[in-house]
Amino acid sequence: MTVFDDLDDYFTLPRVSGLAVSPDGSRLVTTVSALNDKRTEFLSAIWELDPAGVEPARRLTRGIKGESAPVFTAGGDLLFVAVRGGDGEDKPPAALWRLPGSGGEAFETLTMPGGVTGALSARAADVTVVAAPLLPSSGGVDDDKARRDARKDNKVSAILHSGYPVRHWDHDLGPDQPHLFDADGRRDLTTDPGAALRETTFDLSSDGGFVVTSWQVPGPGTALRVVLVRIDRATGERTTIAQEPGADLERPAIAPDGSAVAFTRETHSTPTAPPRITLCCMRFGEDPVELTGDWDRWPSSVAWTSDSSALIVTADDGGRGPIFSVDPASGAVTRLTHDDFTYSDARPAPGGVIFALRSSYAVPSHPVRIDRDGTVTELPCLDAPELPGTLTEVTTTAADGTPIRSWLTLPDGDEPAPLVLWIHGGPLGSWNTWHWRWNPWLLTAKGYAVLMPDPGLSTGYGQDFIARGWGAWGAEPYTDLMAATDAACAHPRVDGSRTAAMGGSFGGYMANWIAGHTDRFQAIVTHASLWALDQFGPTTDGAYWWAREMTPEMAQRNSPHRFVDQIATPMLVIHGDKDYRVPIGEALRLWYELLTYSGLPADENGESPHRFLYYPTENHWVLSPQHAKLWYQVVTAFLADHLRGEPVQLPELLG
Repeated sequence: MTVFDDLDDYFTLPRVSGLAVSPDGSRLVTTVSALNDKRTEFLSAIWELDPAGVEPARRLTRGIKGESAPVFTAGGDLLFVAVRGGDGEDKPPAALWRLPGSGGEAFETLTMPGGVTGALSARAADVTVVAAPLLPSSGGVDDDKARRDARKDNKVSAILHSGYPVRHWDHDLGPDQPHLFDADGRRDLTTDPGAALRETTFDLSSDGGFVVTSWQVPGPGTALRVVLVRIDRATGERTTIAQEPGADLERPAIAPDGSAVAFTRETHSTPTAPPRITLCCMRFGEDPVELTGDWDRWPSSVAWTSDSSALIVTADDGGRGPIFSVDPASGAVTRLTHDDFTYSDARPAPGGVIFALRSSYAVPSHPVRIDRDGTVTELPCLDAPELPGTLTEVTTTAADGTPIRSWLTLPDGDEPAPLVLWIHGGPLGSWNTWHWRWNPWLLTAKGYAVLMPDPGLSTGYGQDFIARGWGAWGAEPYTDLMAATDAACAHPRVDGSRTAAMGGSFGGYMANWIAGHTDRFQAIVTHASLWALDQFGPTTDGAYWWAREMTPEMAQRNSPHRFVDQIATPMLVIHGDKDYRVPIGEALRLWYELLTYSGLPADENGESPHRFLYYPTENHWVLSPQHAKLWYQVVTAFLADHLRGEPVQLPELLG
């Protein structure tokens, strides 16, 4: 037995995320999330790690509502964001707290009426900049509090918009507008920003003299584009230092010596060409230079070495996510890690050391140290759970000769297992890292083999591989998935006569497309899925982005709803009402049309083999532990019914 055999045991597993390293490299912290006593929420605490990899991790914070976003000051104190005090409707906003490096208790160092959302400290100066929202008409921090109190007292939630977008993933935008503040005195560095700082990142120079931030500006119609802005901390003077009409410039990282800023450049897609992400560097006073124009991978994070001699980036690569070094002068790329892991939160430290988190489908996220010679050392933190099976790699060839690779989990034992094809979302993504929410081992523990392919549109295989499926979602991505399934079914441990398909978001779209184009599967699970593309495009939270690819012709050609009458496979539809990326209207229309027009319509009593699991309070992912548990219970019951003929046993909490 493993923790994956019991959902209650699984959800008690603590989860590691994020890293912060002190400027001198002597201290390292991470955030560990664990289930609360009521089993209804994950709360995070900050833990200190031994950079040498000898001593065990030790917990630093124990607030009953958790702590997050740790960052070290130049003097060695630890800053973090936390909500402490208050109860019921008097819950205070998140504040900035300081834990002295010399010892003692943490104390509140900065409060803002709308809360503190994040902070950065200078590496070589006693300067901290925080992100915090203000209401658009507020004349300052004190005025902002009065206006918020008035809205609260009068129970007003209305928001008046004059631009786009109005929602993002699972939350409404506005009336708050993000600002940047000098933490000393709560001085606003970004007066009248409008919506420019929504969903952006910023960096603070080592001497604390200036900030570089990504900055959203209106484009044609409802579109947005992202430029880079430099802000002088002393005066608040704001200067656009890099912009490009057809690209978004994001993830700014200032060199420790203050001479340059590195950033990613993502070109705007068109109906015939996908976006492309490259790494750029700009010496202050000079024009930006694209460094990785000849590198056929997409950098996903950017950091400088402590001596400003190299850039450290991560990128998807063939079902993994290595760390690479990029020469800021020549653009030469050198791979630094060569294992089967995906790395994140790369934090360079003095002496050429890099601290990072890494994970794979064999082990959850855990902290490591990468030395100058490439040696990777695991740092004591949490024990990895024992797995209920094995992980293998499967590669096949598509009809056009393109290699298609997948991860395949196999349950313990010798008997052939039913196969579940699990399709990733995105669609610009890859099955290359551990997922707590989408975890194949929970199905593997039930005796299923789980196939996780990277079809066309997946990242980590080059620009041409993405372009194979661009504007043609129902073409190569679909045929690639079928080729991968054929290869998995040829495995001696897989029972190809008992198969199911499932996916979420774009993976749910593909599940819907599969349902209307083949009857090879005995069951299909579609979560947060796109159904009618002409309806989805204008109603999603970022319609302008999708419109760059989803022309009316593309939407018509690739929309699964057109093939509802061909669906002859029982489907489980799952959706959350607070999903703004794929609005609930997609599921409502899918459910109605399944019961009305599919090859398995409702009978005279209104019953059908299809099922609809609806969450009125959940978002795109269904994150609440109690609801995620129900998600797995319903999915496994549905699979057991159709792949094993087992009696359906639904959880009592469904009523």
